[in-house]
Amino acid sequence: MTQRLESLLSVLKGHRIFIQTHNFPDPDAIASAYGVQRLLEHFDMKAMIIYSGTVAKTSTANMLDMIGIEMTDIEQISDLSAKDAIITVDSQTNNSNIAKIDGTVVACIDHHPTVVHYDYKFRDVRICGSCSTLVAGYFFESSLPMDESTATALMYGLRMDTEDLKRGMTEQDVEVFAKLFSIADHEKLKTLARQQMDFADLKAYTMALSNIKVFGDIGFSFIDSEASDGLIASVCDFMLTLVEVQFAIAYSYRGNGLKFSVRSSIEYLDAGTITTNALEGIGTGGGHSTMAGGYLPFESIEDAEFDLEEEIQNRFINAVYFCRELQNVLTDPLIKFIENTPEHAEDIPPESVQAVNN
Repeated sequence: MTQRLESLLSVLKGHRIFIQTHNFPDPDAIASAYGVQRLLEHFDMKAMIIYSGTVAKTSTANMLDMIGIEMTDIEQISDLSAKDAIITVDSQTNNSNIAKIDGTVVACIDHHPTVVHYDYKFRDVRICGSCSTLVAGYFFESSLPMDESTATALMYGLRMDTEDLKRGMTEQDVEVFAKLFSIADHEKLKTLARQQMDFADLKAYTMALSNIKVFGDIGFSFIDSEASDGLIASVCDFMLTLVEVQFAIAYSYRGNGLKFSVRSSIEYLDAGTITTNALEGIGTGGGHSTMAGGYLPFESIEDAEFDLEEEIQNRFINAVYFCRELQNVLTDPLIKFIENTPEHAEDIPPESVQAVNN
């Protein structure tokens, strides 16, 4: 047993254990939580996977059914207390994307950069392509057996968060992928890979594509409905396939606010940092250099008089501009456009916008 695993087990012993994902959990969060749950079973420790929000339809819901993963909505638990031990996976305490609940957060396993520091008894935050990679490592590093269901879940989480090892991956991701490959159920993985969207999503997807606007080399798409995380992310990924787009922002309604997905194809345009800066004061966000997410609660802007869509565009354009300014990269079309605009992007001239319409 590694020292890391021994430390994790020591802070959990003697407590009722809950594994908390970020709100509206995606495949990587679900797989990571399931992996930790199965890991603890090796040591006769039971844990419940909990979440807030909803589980996105289609592929994510299919993942739960096909692999047999049980998750419980936090609202269904009424007896949490300070004596209960909580492990956060694929997120970190005090981030905007994870609910604050009763119980004591004692441990964290995450692959994202830290935005808000917290004093965990056990902290495993390492930057890599997926949280599933880290969780799988606990099995392999301690030579613990892993069953087919666990390997299938972790491999699916890894594949989804790294876009099949094409985005944000590290050497560690590749090594873990190779080990999971020999254990996982590939027929289930093929089925999950095919079922990314249901027929009802097509209308929202069509709307998203018709709403794409490009400012310089920044693409925006507002989905005027409550879309799943997978759909928002796929729209964002699609925008990066456009020759004109190097930085993409897609967002839709989510509960009482807006959910953002952000992508960058340029190394020095850190998607996590730019999203954090763009939403400062009205929401929160963060993530990796190539992919990030955010949330804007409507209550934070209920007294505002600005046009929300324009405000979002201006904030991201300015955040990208200042990131480029810091890097002394001043030759792209966005910079030229902004420098000719009063107060940068306060009033975006219509002729600077490229719209993709039906």
